[in-house]
Amino acid sequence: METSTTTEYDRLIARHHAMRLRRQILSPAPAFTGPAAPVDHPGAPVGSAAPVAGGDGPDGGASYPGGPGGGAADQQLILRTLGLVTPFAGLIEHLYAVMFRRRPCLRALFPASMEFQQAHLERMFTYLVEHLDRPGELAATLGRLGRDHRKLGVRPVHYEAFEEALREAIRHRAGAGWTAGPEEAWVRMLRFAVAAMVAGAESALTEPPYWHAVVVCHERRRPDLAVLRLRTGEPYPYRAGQYGTVEHPMLPHTWRQYSMGCAPRPDNEVEFHVRRTGPRGVSAALVEHTAVGDRLRLGPPRGALMPEDDTRDLLLVAGGTGLAPMKAIVEQLAVHPRRGRRVHLFVGARDRADLYDWQAVTELGGRKPWLELTPVAGRQLAERVGHSGDWTEHLACVSGPAGLVDDVRARLVAAGMPPARVHHDPVARR
Repeated sequence: METSTTTEYDRLIARHHAMRLRRQILSPAPAFTGPAAPVDHPGAPVGSAAPVAGGDGPDGGASYPGGPGGGAADQQLILRTLGLVTPFAGLIEHLYAVMFRRRPCLRALFPASMEFQQAHLERMFTYLVEHLDRPGELAATLGRLGRDHRKLGVRPVHYEAFEEALREAIRHRAGAGWTAGPEEAWVRMLRFAVAAMVAGAESALTEPPYWHAVVVCHERRRPDLAVLRLRTGEPYPYRAGQYGTVEHPMLPHTWRQYSMGCAPRPDNEVEFHVRRTGPRGVSAALVEHTAVGDRLRLGPPRGALMPEDDTRDLLLVAGGTGLAPMKAIVEQLAVHPRRGRRVHLFVGARDRADLYDWQAVTELGGRKPWLELTPVAGRQLAERVGHSGDWTEHLACVSGPAGLVDDVRARLVAAGMPPARVHHDPVARR
């Protein structure tokens, strides 16, 4: 069984490389006229260009099949028939069953438990449909996703198997009411997404798909919470306020997102604050089954919680382990302060034990007159922030559980802060 699975996998990879070589041979080399134009990528519709964010097209630079307005037209067609294939959970479960039955070699690319992966794909389908009328914005997001997917071992040829499974799954889910029109709209949407992801992956070929790291410090601050320091073998190129994904050897192919809890350091050490969210999973493994000397893998850094080019005063709001990126931001500002800039950090805690890293933060604040620290006990963080001043001219960065982020954002916007100046990373909504 293992031999046949390996042979099938090798055939898929060989086919991918053969298709790519054929395109290179048949495509004449263009004369150099400036920046490279979009080119075909494996997984894209034949003859289509990979979408490039920030171009000069009418949709913000992304080339969607069917020309300008094609994304909006497909969006309306998909929305009119969405009831036939939703809820997405059933569609996705059948999709993976079909794909693994047809291409069993692909199962090894996924974690043992598919629950998180299925929830992630459900959110992605929703995002695709909601943003299909904005292909430029969509292509930029998908490009970053494709760059990140390199750590999973995903190759462009694998998307072909995904498309085959999706076609069968939507036909099964929709039943007799399904027609060719909506199905082709789904396929165009998927191929557009694949082209953007492949372009993103190929634009990062000089960057490692992941970094190896060794645990150099593991402090159990609470029964359910640990602060880890890892040292990477080569520089991990992140900025304060970003997050990365972590894979534990106990759970191969299972990656979870954590914010870096320190500013970049010359010794290549990275800090993560991890709260156990359940009896199993990456968080439990990092808190309960990790020791100094263990080896982990880090995915590429992501996120832009604090824009580098914004010089406004900062309002930082953190709840729970959302303190990690705020601590990193404060550390970074301490190294590179900006004249006249003030920073106000609110930290929400259910009780004193929840202020697990408060000493490190107060040590920073004690030497920085531009930093004001406010701990808030109980569940009144959003209310306290709203009543503590006029923040309309500030830049706000919020980190923590989804409910906290939503509450703080709503209160700040209601008080007059433009929504575009309330920054937060993607939050999980299970």
